[in-house]
Amino acid sequence: MVKLRETINYHRRLYHVEDRQEISEEALDSLKYELAKLEDRWPDLITPDSPTQRVAGQPLAKFEKVTHQVAQWSFNDAFTEEDIRAFDERVRRGLGFRGETSARLPDGQGSLKDSPRKSDLSYVCELKIDGLHIVLTYEKGLLTTAATRGDGKVGENVTANVRTIDSVPLKLNEAVDVIVEGEVWLGRAQLAKLNQNRKKIGEPEFANPRNAAAGTLRQLDPKIVAERKLDTFIYDLSAINLGAKGAVQRESLEPLAPVTQAEELKLLARLGFKTNQHFQVCQDIDEVIKFWQKWQKRKDSQDYWLDGVVVKVNGRANQEKLGYTGKAPRFAIAFKFPAEQVTTVVESIVLQVGRQGTITPVANLRPVLLAGSTVARATLHNEDEIRRLDVRVGDTVILQKAGDVIPDIVKVLTEMRTGKEKIFKWPTHLDACLPAGASAEAGGGPIERVPGQVAWRCVNQNSYAQLKRKFYHFVSKHAFDIEKLGPKVLDLLFEHNLLTEFADIFKLKKDDLLTLPRFAEKSVDNLLLAINEKRQVTLARFIVALSIPNVGEETAEDIAEHFGSLEKIQTASFEELQKIEGVGEIVAQSVFAWFKQKENQKLVANLLYCVKFTPEGSPREFAGDKLKGQTFVLTGTLPTLTRAEAKNLIKQNGGNVSSSVSSQTDYVLAGSEAGSKLDKAEKLGVKIISETEFYKLIK
Repeated sequence: MVKLRETINYHRRLYHVEDRQEISEEALDSLKYELAKLEDRWPDLITPDSPTQRVAGQPLAKFEKVTHQVAQWSFNDAFTEEDIRAFDERVRRGLGFRGETSARLPDGQGSLKDSPRKSDLSYVCELKIDGLHIVLTYEKGLLTTAATRGDGKVGENVTANVRTIDSVPLKLNEAVDVIVEGEVWLGRAQLAKLNQNRKKIGEPEFANPRNAAAGTLRQLDPKIVAERKLDTFIYDLSAINLGAKGAVQRESLEPLAPVTQAEELKLLARLGFKTNQHFQVCQDIDEVIKFWQKWQKRKDSQDYWLDGVVVKVNGRANQEKLGYTGKAPRFAIAFKFPAEQVTTVVESIVLQVGRQGTITPVANLRPVLLAGSTVARATLHNEDEIRRLDVRVGDTVILQKAGDVIPDIVKVLTEMRTGKEKIFKWPTHLDACLPAGASAEAGGGPIERVPGQVAWRCVNQNSYAQLKRKFYHFVSKHAFDIEKLGPKVLDLLFEHNLLTEFADIFKLKKDDLLTLPRFAEKSVDNLLLAINEKRQVTLARFIVALSIPNVGEETAEDIAEHFGSLEKIQTASFEELQKIEGVGEIVAQSVFAWFKQKENQKLVANLLYCVKFTPEGSPREFAGDKLKGQTFVLTGTLPTLTRAEAKNLIKQNGGNVSSSVSSQTDYVLAGSEAGSKLDKAEKLGVKIISETEFYKLIK
């Protein structure tokens, strides 16, 4: 807990006060969440200086300090469905109807004078904008002060800068005295433009939109602020009727104030503030979860950045009754989207052998929720990466996940070390590098560093572990795609010596399979049926399945399309292979050398006795002219479509397919592990779309 407090306080100051950061906001949230859980378990160990007892950092000295008339609160966080249901339970318990579910009231309204009833309990979900919190004070409808949140009691006077923001009204539609709160944010396009300009003049780029908004709002020259085109969303009416009587808190806003949160948002818009229209009244917690799930998918569709949903009890009477803790309202919570960065602990480091014999270090982790799924492993790539990160067993690390690939460790929090961490020592031999049938007592098979590369590999290129990996790949989704033949079944077939080469899969007999443990007649029939259904395969999938070094799905598609037959590929010269778009010297050498090896020629010949080639094509029918005149370039591995299927869909709908990206390209259809075409598209400003977005174009 001491280490967590020190680490969080250090990074909070960087983030909130100095407008810079060394770790992501998500990683910082993960550390704070861990500390909060510990403090929930041992409340006697909570200290006054704990980050959980604060709202934000101290104001910078270069701006005039402003004492807030209304205390500024922060939100507690929820990260999972279990967390938000626990919040709902606390709310219902606090309102006195424990055991009752949130009732469904069509208008979601109640009265401040009425005691809370079941029917009053609904929630309002608002998008949580990733920007900078701002407090605006108006007297008789005129803007008088704009301040940052600061430490919740004292902020910074940024009125001159805020006056340059077009969405902030200098005069309200009604001559009222109010204090409102909201978020200042910078759009995606503006951030990209700003960072491009900063890069040109040698200044560091802003890491995220929140830092960009904060850095802009704290400029001493309002002209600079005006040029950057900040924007706002206002979401809270915190006080009204200022002046001789002083600030009247939000609990006593009648007669102007509405009695529900939803009505408050409408009132703010009526007064002239820009409000976010994507809010929703939810009649129970299940609707809240559905709204959260919907915006997880849509969060990248807006010009502003989102990091979650703010959930508030709708009725103001219920809000009054629930009140506040020392730092946050009990009636509201920030329901964060699944983080793409979290912190966890490395419990061990193991080495895996791939189908090309390459050795990859993998960290076994303390299980942690990341991007919506529990993660317990992360790749460390190679020996040099372990040294670069200086990752040790027992370290607290930042974990990152992008897409569906295995997560990466991006940073070690060395400040969390206790001295008990262990340095990983790279071995000279591995059991997994032994040939099939060899005893582990032999001390393992030797390993070697690949000349000119950072990777290590087994000296024996036909090790048992490597052979199994090749079979796993052969039956995988983008190769022969044999559903019933997964790694566990393959391992069982290996154990009983039923597999030595790929063709053996298609030679399996029912009698042989019935002798295996846990294999009944029906399961054997299903397996043989699944195998027989894959005796026809496209040329591209066939090439992918062979595990030729440096040849993935995209390259296999290019080679198959160029030559059109396996015979031409087998007899192609190095020069002919190298001329193919997307096939460089290394790949051409790999393909040429692979087909020249006698054992590989035999492997292919034996396979051709068992399988036949089928024409490339798309099983889907979306014919039309919706893509007429548009040019597409494909790169990477798509989730469900092969390269040939995607090309056929484009052509069926009147589009054109090009092998290279240029200024004439309309779209780049990109999948996982996209290559240089993606980089070129980004440089040229060509629109990059996913398979899902592609389907939207043709439906």
